[in-house]
Amino acid sequence: MTPLPKRKTPKAKQGQRRSHLALTPKALMNCPQCGSAKLQHHACTNCGTYAGKEAIEIKSPKKK
Repeated sequence: MTPLPKRKTPKAKQGQRRSHLALTPKALMNCPQCGSAKLQHHACTNCGTYAGKEAIEIKSPKKK
């Protein structure tokens, strides 16, 4: 048999144990070319530029 806890863990003790598990928001910045929000050190998903140069080619959406 596996061991069982002798007493119920208080909610305050659970909170102390889980205090470092909080999520942090993603670090976003504005693209200098188009102004849309993008991740730092990544190519812009809207215009495809990185460090002032075109890094990826963005295809325009299909029109019906």
